Amino acid sequence: MCKSDSLKDIPQSASMDQFLNDFLVGKNFQQLATNFVPHYTTLISKVGGILSQENLGRIQATLKEAKLKDVADIIEESLVAAENAPLDVAVIGESGTGKSSFINALRGLSYEEEGSASVGVVETTKKRTPYQHPKYPNVTFWDLPGTGTPNFQPHEYLERVEFATYDFFIIISSSRFSLNDASLVKSIKEIGKKFYFVRTKVDNDLYNEEKRKPTSYKRERVLQKIRDNCLANLSHIGVPEPCIFLVSNFDLDDFDFPTLEETLLKEFPVHKCYTFALLLPNLSEASIEMKRALLKEKIWLEALKSSALSFIPFMAFFNCFDFPQQEKCLKHYQSHFGLDEKSLKGTAEKLNMSLEDIKSFTKSLNVQFLVQDDNIGEKAMKCAECYCSVNGGLPSTIFQFFKIYFLHLKFINTVADDAKILLNKTLESLSLRR
Repeated sequence: MCKSDSLKDIPQSASMDQFLNDFLVGKNFQQLATNFVPHYTTLISKVGGILSQENLGRIQATLKEAKLKDVADIIEESLVAAENAPLDVAVIGESGTGKSSFINALRGLSYEEEGSASVGVVETTKKRTPYQHPKYPNVTFWDLPGTGTPNFQPHEYLERVEFATYDFFIIISSSRFSLNDASLVKSIKEIGKKFYFVRTKVDNDLYNEEKRKPTSYKRERVLQKIRDNCLANLSHIGVPEPCIFLVSNFDLDDFDFPTLEETLLKEFPVHKCYTFALLLPNLSEASIEMKRALLKEKIWLEALKSSALSFIPFMAFFNCFDFPQQEKCLKHYQSHFGLDEKSLKGTAEKLNMSLEDIKSFTKSLNVQFLVQDDNIGEKAMKCAECYCSVNGGLPSTIFQFFKIYFLHLKFINTVADDAKILLNKTLESLSLRR
């Protein structure tokens, strides 16, 4: 199994604070342009930032010319590109290894739900079949036919499945990996793509072993034996130092799936990591922190874009962030962190709780609590904001940045903290069941 460094949240640094201060107090734009890139790099997560090197250069150039509208346009272009980057994941394995179940698990669907990948005891995948993620339609999982079935022989496999079109490959087996798998790995390496070995149905192996040897059964010893067998098998067929992940398609919280998740986040191509990080289930605190870091970068850029536009008189009125928008925004973050209604129902079933029980120890499910602004100070600030928005300039810029950034930050931090609470309760429940 591959080890992955802990993925930690990246706090906003003093350097970034200084850039923000320079921007808000109106330092000369030549200096802002010079400092933008080093300051931005202090904000991004370990997997890289939303802004490409090309767009960083474009922002520097437009800052030098004090073209704030162009700065806002470039940031908006980058945000749209990050959220809509296509992602194609190939899942390969012999018939009956659990490819379809694995895809359904990643998409958060049971095999009985509409749109799920077909699951059966006989070969169900006759051709490469795409399955979109229900929350992220630009992400597609490809269920590929087994390489050793009568329908797909190795000599014609690569051409028929359009091998070079995928971003990375997950090679699945429920027992032993084959020479066909080793051949595929060689071809994947030749085109410079990443691949990962996943050993499925580990829960079945543990169950069977416990039934056969109830007195001598040791869970960790059985898991290590499975891992060692996989490593020896892959080494024997010519795959040196493979990454092996033991998983159960019916309980992603258990075994190696959290480690697989962290490894993929660490190694995934930078320009597509944003979407991929958000679609993965919350199986570790590291993955939750990665989502938090990426979303904090996103809201910083959105706030910078909004504040740049608000320099123009009346422009802030066109970027109004009223209660309906705030509620929609909060629901969006809840979906990313698995606190949407459908996900919460599944969590409630796992924990044997009601939705009301879950709401009793979470804060982000109450939008009124997060955006309450009934005090006199808040109302006075709204009047001042309205006045500044009419006139534009520096005061309007300051108001807009802090209004957008800190409210969004409050949303993200509250939702992420709730996600951690639910994760820990789920892990505690799982531990008690073992």
